[in-house]
Amino acid sequence: MPDHPFHVAGGLFAAKNAPAPEIDTGFLNRPQAEQPETVNSSRRRHLWDIPHKFHCPVVGTCFAVNELRTLMNKVMHLPRDTSDFVLHTTAVGACESRTALAELLHKTLEKRYALTVRRFATSKTAEGVRRLWQEAVASGMELPGALWAAWTHPACDSLLEHEIYGDIHMIQHQVGTGTRTDLKALQALRAENAELRRQVDTLRQDAEAARNEKASETRALGERLTELRAEQAGRDACIARLSADLAKLRDSIPDLRQRQALARRAEDAEARASALVAQCRDQADMLERLSRQLDERGNTADRPVDTVKPPIPNAASLRESAAESLDGKCVLCVGGRSGAMDAYRDAVERQGGRFLHHDGGLEESLHRIDGALAAADLVICQSGCISHNAYWRVKEQCKRTGKPCLFVKRGGVSGFGRILADLCGEETTGAATG
Repeated sequence: MPDHPFHVAGGLFAAKNAPAPEIDTGFLNRPQAEQPETVNSSRRRHLWDIPHKFHCPVVGTCFAVNELRTLMNKVMHLPRDTSDFVLHTTAVGACESRTALAELLHKTLEKRYALTVRRFATSKTAEGVRRLWQEAVASGMELPGALWAAWTHPACDSLLEHEIYGDIHMIQHQVGTGTRTDLKALQALRAENAELRRQVDTLRQDAEAARNEKASETRALGERLTELRAEQAGRDACIARLSADLAKLRDSIPDLRQRQALARRAEDAEARASALVAQCRDQADMLERLSRQLDERGNTADRPVDTVKPPIPNAASLRESAAESLDGKCVLCVGGRSGAMDAYRDAVERQGGRFLHHDGGLEESLHRIDGALAAADLVICQSGCISHNAYWRVKEQCKRTGKPCLFVKRGGVSGFGRILADLCGEETTGAATG
């Protein structure tokens, strides 16, 4: 205990072995009539005007310990090791009369709770003050300001003072109980916080491991991408080198394009020559047949006229003539299925003709189709299997030369055989009627 005396609610603490200070016990022996009473006037009471037992709730409720220590250091000297209890009791004792500390505390309370004091001042009766105090207690807000405004209000009588004292006394007990409850809740929250921190650390470690794994995968993918880019760059370099070599080879043969064009023209000319040779052979065969027919007719001309009877054609002779209708003729098939060429060829050769084929410009050059058309006697154009240019080229040339041409959409083997049979039948019927 320091050697400096402190006032405590009408008394004081003295240092050990120190002479007992004079204590003003007048307030204890003061008659009841001299005790502070409620004054029915418009002037608000000061801190030292309210009953002394109310100073303890006012000081303890309206001032924090650190704030109270700062205010007291302005008007008195206090040792640094002064306890909070000594500070409180000293301030309460100083409020009993108009001291420097009491005036400082009074000015601080008036300035701090000016709005609350102004609101309480609107009520002129004790009942109005009681209602405002009960509202403050019910809301739990601004209790220190309401306490100060109510006890210093001119209309606050002795009954209202004790009601407020009882309310604030129980509130302080409840605050203490709530503080203990809050401490328990705080300990539980600290334990929960520690557990959550542990979980967060675990999750952070897991996330760090996942991040490292993803970083490794990303690094591996980056390396693989670099390798693929290097391979692509190598292929591009190889392509560029081969393109340069090809350009050099083309430059070394300046007339390469002309030679290629001449080669294509030579192939076309060869095809035309083959067609013309076949046509000449057909013409020679036709001349030989006509010569034989003339010889036979010359022999029959010497016979009597009535003995000569025209032959009556029968079905067998028609089939035989139909079978011989393609003898030596060239049938050109434009388009068609590549796998059915052998079947097409067999069908034409069974009818005694010769088979030519052109794919319609899919792979073969369109320039070669002119020679094939010139050498053909019949044209079967499968329009569904050729290009548009080949289609119009075949149609225009057959129309110009008057060469028989049949356009079909499907390229089946059985359909191709029926087309040949129909063409042979038409030619045979025309020969019989002639």
